[in-house]
Amino acid sequence: MTLKTELKDIFTKNLRTSGIYIAFVLIVVLFTIMTDGLLLSPINLTNIVLQYSYVLILALGMIMVIVAGHIDLSVGSLVALTGAVSAVLVIKTGAPWWVGILAAVAVGALCGVWQGFWVAYVGIPAFIVTLAGMLLFRGLTYEVLNNVSLSPFPGEYQQVAGGFLNGLLGGYGFDMFTVLIGVVAVAGLVWSQYSTRRGRVKFGQDVESMTMFIAKNALSAIVILWFFWQIAISRGMPIVLIILGVLVIAYHVLTTRTVFGRHIYAIGGNLSAARLSGVNVKKVNFWIFINMGMLAGVAGAVFSSRSNGAQPGAGNMFELDAIAACFIGGASTTGGVGRVTGAIVGGLVMAVLSNGMQLMGVGASAQQIVKGLVLLLAVAFDIYNKRRAGEAS
Repeated sequence: MTLKTELKDIFTKNLRTSGIYIAFVLIVVLFTIMTDGLLLSPINLTNIVLQYSYVLILALGMIMVIVAGHIDLSVGSLVALTGAVSAVLVIKTGAPWWVGILAAVAVGALCGVWQGFWVAYVGIPAFIVTLAGMLLFRGLTYEVLNNVSLSPFPGEYQQVAGGFLNGLLGGYGFDMFTVLIGVVAVAGLVWSQYSTRRGRVKFGQDVESMTMFIAKNALSAIVILWFFWQIAISRGMPIVLIILGVLVIAYHVLTTRTVFGRHIYAIGGNLSAARLSGVNVKKVNFWIFINMGMLAGVAGAVFSSRSNGAQPGAGNMFELDAIAACFIGGASTTGGVGRVTGAIVGGLVMAVLSNGMQLMGVGASAQQIVKGLVLLLAVAFDIYNKRRAGEAS
């Protein structure tokens, strides 16, 4: 296959997977022009990481839920509840900051057990169970906080979502540690891509040409190194970015390299075939919701740290941001399709849209309209691709 043909396929046959990346680049370019370059300034890139990390954390769990053919409407309320529990322990009782974080994750996991039981073992559709959970967890948040906000957290707790690692390895006018993390990220990406390509060649599968492989990875390396350089000359490495990076790597491996991950795709792709193949569908669904609850607990700790307190109304509409990130990132409405990397890029699309419109002074009502239209177009694009694939076959 020639390089010209491969480039053509990116915009035709492979548009379903490449479309989100193309759209993301276009959106970034558009808002960079409209904000006179402010969008990509070092300080604003750091702010995007700090402000939207919770959406990306939730998207990591939501993509697994959606791939399995479910939906979770409760994560916003669960973020509020876990943040409230953490605040009561740390602020009211004086518990160490790390106890509050562990408690948030534990409460999230318990709520996941509750919802997973009703979905997996009782057989109630996830839409109904999590809709009930959305109301239940919000009510529990009001009870835990006694309908009042709690603040402030101690300094150590605030560092989780607002702190930076700067000056660990020195650097003149930039943070060397942040640059080193960027280099490690590039090396890890290239090695992962090379290992995947080598495995496909070994089993006789079609792979892209070496020219395209090198060009794609070189472009990715340039973008990654540029991003890390920008935050290195700003305030250094955000602690929350390290947390997010570890989670992204862990969940990418979980969904692509483990039996549990393959079972999730099997259930979402063809439930009957998965059962006939010996997949323990109930167990997998149960753990999917436990995992979602745990990540909601992490997001609750991050968001409460970022806002330096817990509020009864925290987490409002977070579930829709996470769901939108997954569908914009290429997840299918019928399950069986979706990737962690796609969900992250989808979350970044939402983040750039929100941040860009805020920099332009666009009102909150117009922002919601734009987000709604983007989500609708993403789902319409998914349906169009399915119809085209059906006609081709």
